[in-house]
Amino acid sequence: MIHPREARLKDSVVIDAKRILLRYGTPIMVLDKVAEEERVRLARAIAKTPLAERELRLREMLAEAGHL
Repeated sequence: MIHPREARLKDSVVIDAKRILLRYGTPIMVLDKVAEEERVRLARAIAKTPLAERELRLREMLAEAGHL
């Protein structure tokens, strides 16, 4: 059983990941089809990418995964 604090933390991470992906240009229709775990993975990768390259790299990653 997941502790309530862990559940809130997980929800917070998922929400932050969605915000990051939207900020760098992921279309909402595409984002709705991406699983929560993959959203978090993508957002973490983008956070490690240089700022000037984030939007292009995110689109590349989404295309590589078959989402675009």
